[in-house]
Amino acid sequence: MKLMRLGAPGREYPAVLADNGSLLDLSPVTTDIDGAFFAGGGIEETRAALRSGALRELDSTGMRVGAPVARPGKVVCIGLNYRDHAKETGAPVPPRPVVFMKDPGTVVGPYDDVLIPRNSAKTDWEVELGVVVGRRARYLESPQQALRTIAGYAVSNDVSEREFQLDFSPQWDLGKSCETFNPLGPWLVTADEVPDPQSLGLHLSVNGITRQDGSTKNMIFDVAYLVWYLSQYMVLEPGDLINTGTPAGVALGLPGSPYLRPGDTVELTIDGLGLQRQTFGQA
Repeated sequence: MKLMRLGAPGREYPAVLADNGSLLDLSPVTTDIDGAFFAGGGIEETRAALRSGALRELDSTGMRVGAPVARPGKVVCIGLNYRDHAKETGAPVPPRPVVFMKDPGTVVGPYDDVLIPRNSAKTDWEVELGVVVGRRARYLESPQQALRTIAGYAVSNDVSEREFQLDFSPQWDLGKSCETFNPLGPWLVTADEVPDPQSLGLHLSVNGITRQDGSTKNMIFDVAYLVWYLSQYMVLEPGDLINTGTPAGVALGLPGSPYLRPGDTVELTIDGLGLQRQTFGQA
């Protein structure tokens, strides 16, 4: 299934994109797609509603597409999780996952404008596989067990301001938590429809020029390991978002460092998870 949220910011309503391409109103099942939805068996209820034909079709003409999950309780990010990305930034391959947090308020819709912060010189892009937690995960016993706690997957853009991130603070969070810095979507694909999260192509272009072209098979730490690892140090709650790292091709590692400027357009895709596009403006 593909779960979506439509409508103006703060007033989104839930929907599901059916296999035949029709968009169906999910409000008879839930008021929103959030942690309570996942924790309460919302995915199973949605499947049942689809089988029964109980959901009416929506006319989404002109409707904004919001992030497919309401504001997460937390956004946990993994840095330097692709060998080619570590190499392009001059960093060694990490022996353990590099973990940092991002303000959940950065999560916006897949087509929303992204704001370049005031005084920014180095705003950068990062296409990432986003993992949404579906069940509470605490001290999981194994990576295999971790896979059963995943609700689904989505395209995530971990927008970053490199000067804020690397020069202004010993922690990365400052350059990761600027307003609008995490477009997500267009939909959440449930885990049952992504049989192998380690075989997905990731692609990103800026103003039509391909910048990133990678695959999740090249992750240093795979999805199952990451969820298991994080559960040893923090409690993952339904609705939480995990950004799993980006392949090579970010502005930080490119000749001439072609950082984003107002008016630039970024387009991201991940195999089977859809496309998102943002135009960058000035805060």
